[in-house]
Amino acid sequence: MSNMKVRFAPSPTGPFHIGGARSALFNWLLARKEEGSFVLRIEDTDLARSTRESEENIKASLKWLGMNWDEGVDVGGDNGPYRQTERLDLYKEVIERLLAEDKAYECFCTAEELDAVRQEQMDRGETPKYNGHCSHLTEEEKEKYRAEGRKSTIRLRVPLNKTYAFDDMVRGHVSFESNGVGDFVIVKSDGIPVYNFAVVMDDHMMKITHVIRAEEHLSNTPRQMAIYEALGWNIPIFGHISLILGKDYKKMSKRHGATSVEQYKQLGYLPEALVNFLALLGWAPEGEEEFFTQEELIQAFSMDRVAKNPAVFDIDKLNHINFHYMKQLSDEEIFHLCLPHLKEVGLVPDSMNQADIDWLTLLCTTFRDHISFGAQIKDHVGLFLGDTVFLEEGHEEELKSVLSEVTVPTVLKAFKNQLVAMEEVTPENVKAAIKAVMKETSLKGKFVFMPIRVALTGQMHGPDLNNIVTLLGKEACVHRLDTYANLIK
Repeated sequence: MSNMKVRFAPSPTGPFHIGGARSALFNWLLARKEEGSFVLRIEDTDLARSTRESEENIKASLKWLGMNWDEGVDVGGDNGPYRQTERLDLYKEVIERLLAEDKAYECFCTAEELDAVRQEQMDRGETPKYNGHCSHLTEEEKEKYRAEGRKSTIRLRVPLNKTYAFDDMVRGHVSFESNGVGDFVIVKSDGIPVYNFAVVMDDHMMKITHVIRAEEHLSNTPRQMAIYEALGWNIPIFGHISLILGKDYKKMSKRHGATSVEQYKQLGYLPEALVNFLALLGWAPEGEEEFFTQEELIQAFSMDRVAKNPAVFDIDKLNHINFHYMKQLSDEEIFHLCLPHLKEVGLVPDSMNQADIDWLTLLCTTFRDHISFGAQIKDHVGLFLGDTVFLEEGHEEELKSVLSEVTVPTVLKAFKNQLVAMEEVTPENVKAAIKAVMKETSLKGKFVFMPIRVALTGQMHGPDLNNIVTLLGKEACVHRLDTYANLIK
């Protein structure tokens, strides 16, 4: 095992976002590729928004996607605790050290005072930053502010005229000037460390060697480097991966559809398909292959093939990949994938017997080549939910033309007779019945298949007709054949 150690450190403030899942995946793939360690840490210092429910959702989603962790919440390790709110005493020790070494100081400025200064700087065309008002307070001045009831934050002293430079695994050489940073808050007035301070503490104490995260954290890096240097700690290797955009090239949001892993799970996507898709969001394999097993992804992954440009979330691409994996499912697996969605439309009885399971399994396997994810089964079951057939919208005249052929009454009557005489309606018996109708009427295939399909379903095309007839059953088929004339009125 190598000494590489990466981490995924989400904030449990809502459903597990698809962007977070992609960040976790890149970290996990790199750790597995390099035989390193993958740590799951929970950054819950946003007390107002963090919940254990969200934490459980994150953990469940990672497990569903097949990403296990070597150290962290649940599994433990030598560098815990693995929730930031359980590490406050550890932070306090280091904060006191920074204050004692005069590398940090108390700031008593109110929010209103800071806003006023910020506005003045903006009016002058300057980049807003702290003006250092409290950077050299005497003990008497501090006591005066305390007597006024002011609460203090703690700010880090940031050196002037310093360049913070590093080689990013994705973006190459990056540099920031300290003069544009200013002394920034590392501990809020409630005593809770801010993100930039807590993340440095945790990464150092957990011996993280590589930090792979979203590019929106790039601007945090100089602040974190300033903290590392103030404490005399080694700085990890950074890699900032691109944002995920919708097809309109705007940041991924609810307007683009599902944004959380849980939503895709509930929609009936497969975890291996979602992992495959997420890996290709911003990472390019060397060849043209687009389908990878987990082990193949691990072996192929490398940070030097991660793109700087934003990744576009293409739902059609995800559906294409998911369809590929769905084709590999057994009949029983496709049944269980679609079952929750069949329940939603009322096709599943409260207490299923074997006949119900067999019927629902045939339904799912009949439409498996027509759906890209489980929930799409709902789009194809309307013809089993009532006695009335409706002609497919936009094709009414074409469908009426099919049913108006002079041979149609003869075909449908002959097929009805075959059904009535059938002891059991099965795909094999229906196939034999259609052949018998062709022989009886001396008509070729489509002149028999097409009117039967249109009369029973109101559609020109669809899944295997033998299965459709079996699913509808004798009574429903006979009723529809008797009333087909209503479709061409």
